[in-house]
Amino acid sequence: MAKQDIEITTADGTARAGLFRAPNGVTAGIILYMDAFGPRPALDGMAERLAALGYTVLVPDLFYRKAPYGPFDAKTAFSDEKTRPKLMGLLSGTTQATTIRDGEAFLDALAKHGATGPVGAVGYCMGGARALNAAAAYPDRIKAAASFHGGNLAGDNADSPHRRAAEIRASVYVGTAGVDRSFPPEQSARLAEALRAAEVDHVIENYVGMGHGWCVPDHSVYDEKGAERHWKRLETFFGEALGG
Repeated sequence: MAKQDIEITTADGTARAGLFRAPNGVTAGIILYMDAFGPRPALDGMAERLAALGYTVLVPDLFYRKAPYGPFDAKTAFSDEKTRPKLMGLLSGTTQATTIRDGEAFLDALAKHGATGPVGAVGYCMGGARALNAAAAYPDRIKAAASFHGGNLAGDNADSPHRRAAEIRASVYVGTAGVDRSFPPEQSARLAEALRAAEVDHVIENYVGMGHGWCVPDHSVYDEKGAERHWKRLETFFGEALGG
């Protein structure tokens, strides 16, 4: 699937995004919420794979307010003393609230490019919480939301997704790393209880032995077997929820 570079006008400026078109006649769309290292070839490849399943996929730059920046090497960005402060600045300056506010523009961009049917969201790392919060913020438009190695999905912060469980109408899938300090067992239990109490159709699955970041090909802990398992789950999940 060929990538089309587009620009999306938001309330705060102009966000660059990659668009990966599904075959003609397909109206289901997916927003892929990036991990902490920003849009790059690894995420493009993942978006292409989703598009090949029959979806129009949008990969927006969530750091656009701070552009230009990077690029970052996912294997070394946090350990490199030169890039770590820059990356941390981008992360601290990109809040859940700003990404939620951008959601309407992202959804409208999908519709503009033919994805006028059901929409799903999937996020990795920092994108995981954003996918769930997007489902809560736009319940009439987002029908499925997935998080893989997402952090702080049920933390103490006010913008933690579990606090908005009652607003979610989408189906939810959460794939967790076997051991992940950003999403410890107590948060998993808290998220499960919030989703259950809100009667949200959901699955929380623990990928034992996988590290935080295992799904993304250029990550230092990428695991091919675990990544393929995630793809099988994602294909079934979106297929059932979006009719893909």
